[in-house]
Amino acid sequence: MANKWNFDEIIDRSGTNSMKWEPGILADRFGKGKSELLPFWVADMDFYCAPVIQDAMEKRMAHGIFGYTIQDPGHNKALIHWYRRRHNWMIKNEWIVNTPGIVPAVHYLVQRFSSPGDKVLIQPPVYYPFASAIRANGRRISENPLKNQDGRYGMDFEDLEEKAKDPRVKLAILCSPHNPVGRVWTREELARFGDICIRNNIMVFADEIHCDLIMPGYRHTSYQSISEDLAMHSVAANAASKTFNLAGLNHSSLVIPDADLRSDMGIYFETLGWHSKGSSSLFGAIAAQAAYEGGEPWLNDLIAYIHENFIFLKKELESELPGIKVFELEATYLPWIDFRALGLPAEKIVGLVEEEACLALDPGHWFGTGGAGFERINIACPRKTLAQAVSRLIDAFRPYAASGA
Repeated sequence: MANKWNFDEIIDRSGTNSMKWEPGILADRFGKGKSELLPFWVADMDFYCAPVIQDAMEKRMAHGIFGYTIQDPGHNKALIHWYRRRHNWMIKNEWIVNTPGIVPAVHYLVQRFSSPGDKVLIQPPVYYPFASAIRANGRRISENPLKNQDGRYGMDFEDLEEKAKDPRVKLAILCSPHNPVGRVWTREELARFGDICIRNNIMVFADEIHCDLIMPGYRHTSYQSISEDLAMHSVAANAASKTFNLAGLNHSSLVIPDADLRSDMGIYFETLGWHSKGSSSLFGAIAAQAAYEGGEPWLNDLIAYIHENFIFLKKELESELPGIKVFELEATYLPWIDFRALGLPAEKIVGLVEEEACLALDPGHWFGTGGAGFERINIACPRKTLAQAVSRLIDAFRPYAASGA
Protein backbone atom coordinates (compact mmCIF):
# COMPACT_ATOMS: atom_id res chain seq x y z
CA MET A 1 0.00 0.00 0.00
CA ALA A 2 1.57 3.30 -1.06
CA ASN A 3 1.17 6.40 1.09
CA LYS A 4 3.21 9.14 2.73
CA TRP A 5 3.53 7.29 6.02
CA ASN A 6 5.30 3.99 6.43
CA PHE A 7 2.91 1.95 8.56
CA ASP A 8 4.98 -1.12 7.69
CA GLU A 9 7.97 0.22 9.62
CA ILE A 10 8.71 -1.81 12.75
CA ILE A 11 9.54 0.57 15.60
CA ASP A 12 11.42 -0.62 18.68
CA ARG A 13 9.41 0.57 21.69
CA SER A 14 11.65 -1.03 24.32
CA GLY A 15 13.09 1.36 26.87
CA THR A 16 10.22 3.84 26.48
CA ASN A 17 8.17 2.65 29.48
CA SER A 18 5.44 1.53 27.12
CA MET A 19 2.62 -0.09 29.09
CA LYS A 20 1.95 -2.34 26.13
CA TRP A 21 5.52 -3.60 25.73
CA GLU A 22 7.06 -3.22 29.21
CA PRO A 23 8.12 -6.71 30.44
CA GLY A 24 7.28 -5.91 34.05
CA ILE A 25 3.73 -4.88 33.16
CA LEU A 26 3.26 -7.99 31.04
CA ALA A 27 4.40 -10.16 33.93
CA ASP A 28 2.12 -8.35 36.39
CA ARG A 29 -0.89 -8.55 34.10
CA PHE A 30 -0.48 -12.03 32.62
CA GLY A 31 1.51 -13.84 35.29
CA LYS A 32 5.08 -14.67 36.21
CA GLY A 33 7.13 -16.01 33.37
CA LYS A 34 5.09 -14.16 30.75
CA SER A 35 7.18 -11.03 30.39
CA GLU A 36 8.23 -12.03 26.85
CA LEU A 37 4.76 -12.39 25.38
CA LEU A 38 4.33 -10.58 22.05
CA PRO A 39 1.83 -7.85 22.99
CA PHE A 40 -1.43 -7.16 21.18
CA TRP A 41 -3.45 -6.08 24.21
CA VAL A 42 -3.25 -2.40 25.29
CA ALA A 43 -5.20 -0.21 22.85
CA ASP A 44 -2.44 1.94 21.45
CA MET A 45 -0.74 1.74 18.07
CA ASP A 46 2.77 0.70 17.07
CA PHE A 47 2.93 3.55 14.55
CA TYR A 48 4.50 7.00 14.68
CA CYS A 49 1.88 9.70 15.11
CA ALA A 50 1.17 12.07 12.24
CA PRO A 51 4.11 14.39 11.38
CA VAL A 52 1.89 17.47 11.79
CA ILE A 53 1.46 16.53 15.46
CA GLN A 54 5.17 16.01 16.05
CA ASP A 55 5.91 19.35 14.38
CA ALA A 56 3.47 21.22 16.62
CA MET A 57 4.89 19.66 19.77
CA GLU A 58 8.48 20.32 18.75
CA LYS A 59 7.66 23.95 18.04
CA ARG A 60 6.20 24.40 21.52
CA MET A 61 9.04 22.42 23.11
CA ALA A 62 11.56 24.83 21.61
CA HIS A 63 10.14 27.64 23.73
CA GLY A 64 11.52 25.95 26.85
CA ILE A 65 9.02 27.15 29.46
CA PHE A 66 6.16 24.89 30.49
CA GLY A 67 4.42 26.61 33.38
CA TYR A 68 0.72 26.78 34.19
CA THR A 69 -1.03 27.19 30.88
CA ILE A 70 -4.50 28.09 29.74
CA GLN A 71 -5.79 26.29 26.70
CA ASP A 72 -5.44 27.79 23.24
CA PRO A 73 -8.95 28.76 22.02
CA GLY A 74 -7.92 27.24 18.73
CA HIS A 75 -8.27 23.77 20.25
CA ASN A 76 -12.02 23.97 20.67
CA LYS A 77 -12.39 25.62 17.28
CA ALA A 78 -10.48 22.73 15.69
CA LEU A 79 -12.59 20.16 17.55
CA ILE A 80 -15.84 21.85 16.48
CA HIS A 81 -14.77 21.89 12.82
CA TRP A 82 -13.66 18.25 13.06
CA TYR A 83 -17.02 17.10 14.39
CA ARG A 84 -18.91 19.06 11.76
CA ARG A 85 -16.74 17.73 8.95
CA ARG A 86 -16.36 14.10 10.05
CA HIS A 87 -19.66 13.50 11.86
CA ASN A 88 -22.11 16.17 10.67
CA TRP A 89 -22.62 17.35 14.24
CA MET A 90 -22.35 21.05 15.11
CA ILE A 91 -21.36 21.37 18.73
CA LYS A 92 -21.07 24.70 20.52
CA ASN A 93 -17.89 26.00 22.07
CA GLU A 94 -19.44 26.46 25.50
CA TRP A 95 -20.46 22.79 25.61
CA ILE A 96 -16.85 21.59 25.63
CA VAL A 97 -15.09 20.65 28.87
CA ASN A 98 -11.51 19.42 28.47
CA THR A 99 -10.20 16.81 30.87
CA PRO A 100 -7.11 14.64 31.43
CA GLY A 101 -9.00 11.53 30.39
CA ILE A 102 -12.33 9.82 29.88
CA VAL A 103 -12.08 7.32 32.74
CA PRO A 104 -11.89 10.13 35.38
CA ALA A 105 -15.06 11.54 33.82
CA VAL A 106 -16.77 8.15 34.24
CA HIS A 107 -15.94 8.24 37.96
CA TYR A 108 -17.35 11.76 38.21
CA LEU A 109 -20.61 10.85 36.49
CA VAL A 110 -21.08 7.75 38.63
CA GLN A 111 -20.74 9.95 41.71
CA ARG A 112 -22.84 12.78 40.29
CA PHE A 113 -25.87 10.76 39.21
CA SER A 114 -26.01 7.96 41.75
CA SER A 115 -25.55 7.22 45.42
CA PRO A 116 -23.86 4.24 47.07
CA GLY A 117 -26.04 1.21 46.45
CA ASP A 118 -27.59 2.62 43.27
CA LYS A 119 -27.03 0.96 39.90
CA VAL A 120 -25.23 1.93 36.70
CA LEU A 121 -26.16 0.14 33.49
CA ILE A 122 -23.58 -1.25 31.06
CA GLN A 123 -23.81 -3.49 27.98
CA PRO A 124 -21.33 -6.35 28.28
CA PRO A 125 -19.08 -7.65 26.99
CA VAL A 126 -17.71 -4.11 27.27
CA TYR A 127 -14.63 -2.03 28.09
CA TYR A 128 -13.74 -3.25 31.56
CA PRO A 129 -12.82 0.07 33.27
CA PHE A 130 -16.55 0.88 33.22
CA ALA A 131 -17.28 -1.92 35.67
CA SER A 132 -14.22 -1.01 37.74
CA ALA A 133 -15.39 2.60 38.08
CA ILE A 134 -18.86 1.50 39.17
CA ARG A 135 -17.55 -0.87 41.83
CA ALA A 136 -14.84 1.54 43.03
CA ASN A 137 -17.52 4.11 43.86
CA GLY A 138 -19.71 1.72 45.81
CA ARG A 139 -22.38 1.38 43.14
CA ARG A 140 -23.82 -1.80 41.65
CA ILE A 141 -23.76 -2.95 38.06
CA SER A 142 -26.94 -3.43 36.07
CA GLU A 143 -26.20 -5.53 33.00
CA ASN A 144 -27.98 -5.27 29.67
CA PRO A 145 -25.91 -7.85 27.76
CA LEU A 146 -25.58 -7.54 24.02
CA LYS A 147 -27.17 -10.24 21.87
CA ASN A 148 -25.14 -12.17 19.34
CA GLN A 149 -27.58 -12.77 16.51
CA ASP A 150 -26.39 -14.62 13.42
CA GLY A 151 -22.82 -13.54 13.98
CA ARG A 152 -23.51 -9.84 14.66
CA TYR A 153 -24.10 -8.15 17.96
CA GLY A 154 -27.12 -5.99 18.71
CA MET A 155 -28.75 -4.39 21.72
CA ASP A 156 -31.34 -6.38 23.65
CA PHE A 157 -34.04 -3.71 23.85
CA GLU A 158 -36.58 -5.91 25.61
CA ASP A 159 -34.10 -6.56 28.40
CA LEU A 160 -33.15 -2.87 28.43
CA GLU A 161 -36.80 -1.90 28.93
CA GLU A 162 -36.98 -4.16 31.99
CA LYS A 163 -33.65 -3.10 33.49
CA ALA A 164 -34.46 0.58 32.97
CA LYS A 165 -37.66 0.28 35.01
CA ASP A 166 -35.59 -0.33 38.14
CA PRO A 167 -35.59 3.07 39.94
CA ARG A 168 -32.13 2.29 41.32
CA VAL A 169 -30.63 2.57 37.81
CA LYS A 170 -29.49 6.20 37.59
CA LEU A 171 -26.88 6.19 34.83
CA ALA A 172 -26.26 4.22 31.62
CA ILE A 173 -22.86 3.99 29.95
CA LEU A 174 -23.06 3.69 26.19
CA CYS A 175 -19.97 2.49 24.33
CA SER A 176 -20.34 3.92 20.82
CA PRO A 177 -18.68 2.55 18.74
CA HIS A 178 -18.60 -0.53 20.90
CA ASN A 179 -15.40 -1.92 22.37
CA PRO A 180 -14.74 -4.87 22.08
CA VAL A 181 -17.41 -6.15 19.66
CA GLY A 182 -16.64 -3.51 17.03
CA ARG A 183 -20.20 -2.38 16.31
CA VAL A 184 -21.09 1.02 14.91
CA TRP A 185 -24.57 1.60 16.30
CA THR A 186 -27.13 2.86 13.80
CA ARG A 187 -29.08 6.04 14.32
CA GLU A 188 -32.19 3.95 14.95
CA GLU A 189 -30.49 1.82 17.61
CA LEU A 190 -29.14 4.89 19.39
CA ALA A 191 -32.48 6.69 19.28
CA ARG A 192 -34.28 3.69 20.76
CA PHE A 193 -31.66 3.33 23.48
CA GLY A 194 -31.95 7.03 24.32
CA ASP A 195 -35.74 7.00 24.35
CA ILE A 196 -35.79 4.16 26.89
CA CYS A 197 -33.29 5.97 29.12
CA ILE A 198 -35.12 9.31 29.01
CA ARG A 199 -38.49 7.71 29.78
CA ASN A 200 -36.93 6.14 32.86
CA ASN A 201 -34.98 9.22 34.04
CA ILE A 202 -31.61 7.63 33.34
CA MET A 203 -28.67 9.86 32.43
CA VAL A 204 -26.46 8.62 29.57
CA PHE A 205 -22.71 8.78 29.27
CA ALA A 206 -21.78 8.20 25.61
CA ASP A 207 -18.16 7.12 25.30
CA GLU A 208 -17.33 7.91 21.67
CA ILE A 209 -13.55 7.67 21.90
CA HIS A 210 -13.38 5.33 18.88
CA CYS A 211 -15.75 7.40 16.72
CA ASP A 212 -13.05 8.47 14.26
CA LEU A 213 -11.80 4.93 13.64
CA ILE A 214 -14.68 3.84 11.41
CA MET A 215 -14.02 1.18 8.80
CA PRO A 216 -15.04 1.56 5.13
CA GLY A 217 -18.75 1.14 4.55
CA TYR A 218 -19.87 2.37 7.98
CA ARG A 219 -20.71 5.77 9.45
CA HIS A 220 -20.73 6.91 13.06
CA THR A 221 -23.73 8.82 14.41
CA SER A 222 -22.97 11.09 17.35
CA TYR A 223 -25.46 10.23 20.09
CA GLN A 224 -26.19 13.86 20.95
CA SER A 225 -26.84 14.81 17.32
CA ILE A 226 -30.04 12.73 17.19
CA SER A 227 -32.26 15.08 19.19
CA GLU A 228 -32.18 17.91 21.70
CA ASP A 229 -33.68 15.62 24.33
CA LEU A 230 -30.86 13.11 23.97
CA ALA A 231 -28.27 15.89 24.00
CA MET A 232 -29.63 17.50 27.17
CA HIS A 233 -29.77 14.18 29.02
CA SER A 234 -26.25 13.04 28.21
CA VAL A 235 -22.55 13.65 28.32
CA ALA A 236 -20.47 12.60 25.31
CA ALA A 237 -16.77 11.89 25.45
CA ASN A 238 -14.21 12.05 22.68
CA ALA A 239 -10.45 12.29 22.31
CA ALA A 240 -7.70 12.33 19.74
CA SER A 241 -5.84 9.76 21.82
CA LYS A 242 -7.10 6.56 20.16
CA THR A 243 -7.44 8.11 16.72
CA PHE A 244 -3.95 9.62 16.54
CA ASN A 245 -2.05 7.43 19.06
CA LEU A 246 -1.70 10.08 21.78
CA ALA A 247 -2.92 8.24 24.88
CA GLY A 248 0.19 9.08 26.92
CA LEU A 249 -0.51 12.81 26.60
CA ASN A 250 -3.61 12.72 28.85
CA HIS A 251 -6.16 14.81 27.02
CA SER A 252 -9.82 14.32 26.20
CA SER A 253 -12.95 16.40 25.74
CA LEU A 254 -16.49 16.12 27.04
CA VAL A 255 -19.49 17.59 25.25
CA ILE A 256 -22.09 18.72 27.80
CA PRO A 257 -25.01 20.76 26.42
CA ASP A 258 -26.65 21.10 29.86
CA ALA A 259 -25.23 24.24 31.50
CA ASP A 260 -25.92 23.18 35.09
CA LEU A 261 -24.13 19.89 34.57
CA ARG A 262 -21.16 21.66 33.01
CA SER A 263 -20.96 23.93 36.05
CA ASP A 264 -21.13 20.98 38.42
CA MET A 265 -18.36 19.22 36.54
CA GLY A 266 -16.16 22.30 36.73
CA ILE A 267 -16.63 22.45 40.51
CA TYR A 268 -15.85 18.73 40.80
CA PHE A 269 -12.64 19.07 38.78
CA GLU A 270 -11.51 21.96 40.95
CA THR A 271 -11.89 19.78 44.07
CA LEU A 272 -9.37 17.44 42.43
CA GLY A 273 -6.98 20.30 41.82
CA TRP A 274 -7.83 20.73 38.15
CA HIS A 275 -8.90 23.99 36.51
CA SER A 276 -12.15 23.44 34.65
CA LYS A 277 -10.99 25.34 31.56
CA GLY A 278 -7.46 23.99 31.42
CA SER A 279 -7.51 20.62 33.08
CA SER A 280 -5.71 18.58 30.45
CA SER A 281 -2.00 18.48 29.77
CA LEU A 282 -0.26 21.23 27.81
CA PHE A 283 1.12 18.92 25.15
CA GLY A 284 -2.03 16.82 25.03
CA ALA A 285 -4.06 19.84 23.97
CA ILE A 286 -1.40 20.99 21.50
CA ALA A 287 -1.26 17.52 19.93
CA ALA A 288 -5.04 17.22 19.70
CA GLN A 289 -5.40 20.63 18.06
CA ALA A 290 -2.70 19.80 15.51
CA ALA A 291 -4.36 16.45 14.81
CA TYR A 292 -7.77 17.99 14.21
CA GLU A 293 -6.36 20.78 12.06
CA GLY A 294 -3.98 18.77 9.87
CA GLY A 295 -4.06 15.06 10.66
CA GLU A 296 -6.90 13.95 8.42
CA PRO A 297 -4.77 12.67 5.49
CA TRP A 298 -2.74 10.52 7.91
CA LEU A 299 -5.93 9.20 9.49
CA ASN A 300 -7.52 8.29 6.18
CA ASP A 301 -4.45 6.26 5.21
CA LEU A 302 -4.31 4.71 8.68
CA ILE A 303 -7.90 3.47 8.43
CA ALA A 304 -7.17 1.92 5.04
CA TYR A 305 -4.13 0.14 6.47
CA ILE A 306 -6.00 -1.16 9.53
CA HIS A 307 -8.82 -2.38 7.31
CA GLU A 308 -6.33 -4.33 5.20
CA ASN A 309 -4.85 -5.75 8.41
CA PHE A 310 -8.33 -6.88 9.42
CA ILE A 311 -9.00 -8.55 6.07
CA PHE A 312 -5.68 -10.40 6.40
CA LEU A 313 -6.44 -11.50 9.97
CA LYS A 314 -9.95 -12.72 9.21
CA LYS A 315 -9.00 -14.56 6.02
CA GLU A 316 -6.02 -16.34 7.55
CA LEU A 317 -7.61 -17.38 10.83
CA GLU A 318 -10.95 -18.48 9.44
CA SER A 319 -9.41 -20.42 6.55
CA GLU A 320 -6.72 -22.13 8.62
CA LEU A 321 -8.75 -22.72 11.78
CA PRO A 322 -12.22 -24.04 10.93
CA GLY A 323 -14.71 -22.99 13.60
CA ILE A 324 -12.90 -19.81 14.56
CA LYS A 325 -14.93 -16.67 13.86
CA VAL A 326 -13.50 -13.17 13.56
CA PHE A 327 -16.38 -10.73 13.96
CA GLU A 328 -16.81 -8.01 11.36
CA LEU A 329 -14.84 -4.93 12.36
CA GLU A 330 -17.08 -1.90 11.85
CA ALA A 331 -14.91 0.39 14.00
CA THR A 332 -11.82 0.45 16.23
CA TYR A 333 -8.62 -1.51 15.56
CA LEU A 334 -9.58 -4.23 18.05
CA PRO A 335 -11.12 -7.30 16.37
CA TRP A 336 -13.14 -9.73 18.50
CA ILE A 337 -12.33 -13.40 17.91
CA ASP A 338 -14.67 -16.25 18.89
CA PHE A 339 -12.98 -19.56 19.79
CA ARG A 340 -16.02 -21.21 21.38
CA ALA A 341 -16.82 -23.53 18.49
CA LEU A 342 -13.67 -25.49 19.30
CA GLY A 343 -15.45 -26.78 22.40
CA LEU A 344 -12.55 -25.89 24.69
CA PRO A 345 -12.96 -24.49 28.22
CA ALA A 346 -12.36 -20.73 28.31
CA GLU A 347 -9.30 -21.15 30.53
CA LYS A 348 -7.81 -23.59 27.98
CA ILE A 349 -8.26 -21.01 25.22
CA VAL A 350 -6.45 -18.40 27.32
CA GLY A 351 -3.70 -20.90 28.08
CA LEU A 352 -3.16 -21.73 24.42
CA VAL A 353 -2.97 -18.04 23.50
CA GLU A 354 -0.50 -17.17 26.24
CA GLU A 355 1.53 -20.35 26.71
CA GLU A 356 1.52 -21.96 23.28
CA ALA A 357 1.19 -18.94 20.98
CA CYS A 358 3.13 -16.73 23.43
CA LEU A 359 0.84 -13.77 22.78
CA ALA A 360 -0.64 -11.17 25.08
CA LEU A 361 -4.20 -10.55 23.89
CA ASP A 362 -7.14 -9.32 25.97
CA PRO A 363 -8.98 -12.44 27.21
CA GLY A 364 -12.69 -12.11 26.62
CA HIS A 365 -13.65 -12.66 30.26
CA TRP A 366 -12.00 -9.35 31.13
CA PHE A 367 -14.96 -7.69 29.38
CA GLY A 368 -17.55 -9.35 31.58
CA THR A 369 -20.68 -11.34 30.78
CA GLY A 370 -20.57 -12.99 27.36
CA GLY A 371 -16.82 -12.60 26.95
CA ALA A 372 -15.56 -16.04 27.95
CA GLY A 373 -14.22 -17.97 24.98
CA PHE A 374 -13.31 -14.81 23.05
CA GLU A 375 -10.09 -12.86 22.65
CA ARG A 376 -9.58 -9.23 21.60
CA ILE A 377 -6.55 -8.47 19.44
CA ASN A 378 -4.97 -5.11 18.61
CA ILE A 379 -4.16 -4.93 14.88
CA ALA A 380 -2.80 -1.35 14.87
CA CYS A 381 0.66 -2.63 14.08
CA PRO A 382 2.83 -3.34 11.04
CA ARG A 383 1.55 -6.18 8.86
CA LYS A 384 4.70 -8.22 9.53
CA THR A 385 4.09 -8.04 13.28
CA LEU A 386 0.47 -9.06 12.85
CA ALA A 387 1.53 -11.95 10.62
CA GLN A 388 3.66 -13.26 13.50
CA ALA A 389 0.65 -13.30 15.78
CA VAL A 390 -1.55 -14.97 13.18
CA SER A 391 1.05 -17.66 12.52
CA ARG A 392 1.40 -18.36 16.23
CA LEU A 393 -2.36 -18.61 16.75
CA ILE A 394 -2.70 -21.01 13.82
CA ASP A 395 0.09 -23.24 15.14
CA ALA A 396 -1.35 -23.24 18.68
CA PHE A 397 -4.98 -23.95 17.74
CA ARG A 398 -4.64 -26.09 14.60
CA PRO A 399 -4.73 -29.44 16.48
CA TYR A 400 -8.00 -28.45 18.14
CA ALA A 401 -9.59 -26.96 15.04
CA ALA A 402 -8.76 -30.08 13.06
CA SER A 403 -10.16 -32.42 15.69
CA GLY A 404 -13.25 -30.34 16.45
CA ALA A 405 -11.89 -30.17 20.05
